[in-house]
Amino acid sequence: MERRFLDGKAGRFRSLRSGIVVAAGLAALLASSSLASADDYRLGMMDKLRIRVAEWQTADGSIRDWSVISGDYTVGPSGSISLPFVGDMPASGKTTDAIAQEIGSALQKQFALKDRPSASVELSEFRPVYLSGDVEKPGEYPFAPNLTIVKAVSLAGGLRRADAGQRFARDFINAKGDAVVYMADRARLLVKQARLRAEIANQDTIEMPKELQDKPEAKPLLDSESALMNTRKKRLTLQLQALADLKQLLQSEVETLAKKSETQTRQLQLATADRDKVEDLAEKGLALSARKMAAEQRAADTEATLLDIDTNSLKAKQDISKADQDEITLRNDWDAQLAQELQNAEAQLDELHLKLETSNSLMAEALTQSTDAARFDTSTGAASIAYSIVRDVDGKAKEIPVQENTALQPGDLIKVTAGLAMR
Repeated sequence: MERRFLDGKAGRFRSLRSGIVVAAGLAALLASSSLASADDYRLGMMDKLRIRVAEWQTADGSIRDWSVISGDYTVGPSGSISLPFVGDMPASGKTTDAIAQEIGSALQKQFALKDRPSASVELSEFRPVYLSGDVEKPGEYPFAPNLTIVKAVSLAGGLRRADAGQRFARDFINAKGDAVVYMADRARLLVKQARLRAEIANQDTIEMPKELQDKPEAKPLLDSESALMNTRKKRLTLQLQALADLKQLLQSEVETLAKKSETQTRQLQLATADRDKVEDLAEKGLALSARKMAAEQRAADTEATLLDIDTNSLKAKQDISKADQDEITLRNDWDAQLAQELQNAEAQLDELHLKLETSNSLMAEALTQSTDAARFDTSTGAASIAYSIVRDVDGKAKEIPVQENTALQPGDLIKVTAGLAMR
């Protein structure tokens, strides 16, 4: 009964010519699963999964879509997910690839299938992180890759507003967090500026900006901009090549029409001479009027053909001129676009420079105007902000002291304690 229900819900794609089309469809269906399984991330409670299941049927060369099972699932408090026809399946501590394999095997066993269904398991949402302590808005926040302590504190509204003694530390750390963000944006814009200058100079490589030569995070930015530059350059080259091919084709057409024009000109000369002779004979009564009319018609047809050839040749030359103009326009638009993008990047850099100066001024003001500034550790230039995370390690909660740039993991509890460093 369950098998017939699934058959009624199945969507079929008939194979064309061979099993290549079906295999390609199946590969596309499982692409997200391979991406998700590339990382050895272990699932945990409250992780959200997107599951899709399909089955390749060798008997009739089609794909069955198990839509009744496909959908979004959440790892429950027991560490399991509940699937139709399969029931509860343990997921906590496993990778998405392992879950995909188990789903396919369970369905094959449940329905005694000849071909094992292929499951795609994609991590659609990480389990959240939690902030507590001296933050403005403690609570639960969504996790995102590359989330660090300082970013998580920013999500929670920064340090908690407290008495005058702690307000100094809060203002300092907030200004410092802004400065970190501005510095990251500045690095991206500097590399973008270098890429635009390389494109304007028609260079094949991008020179690393001097400001970023000692920064380890600059190389990935440079690689990304280099890939973008190569893609844009290939697109422009293809467009210019298409115009060059069109001009070459039109030029060949003009040359061919010129040869036809020479041939038709000679034929017109012959037809005109023949017509003149017939007219002389007709005037002397030695030629029939029908022959005279035929000679005139032949000369007229030859002349009309020659006019058509000349018209087509003129049109082809006009098309060549238009292609030349299109090439000039394309190059001018490209140069104008590069100049505009460079101008925008430089304007954004100037704006970020002002924001950085403002953040530095705010940090300096937090030091000088606080009544408790004498208790600030000026030798290190840092307020007394202590961070720690509570993380499950081997099934047990463990508190670990961390720094503001420490990368977080899903499910972490971040504890923030703000104060002033005592001398």
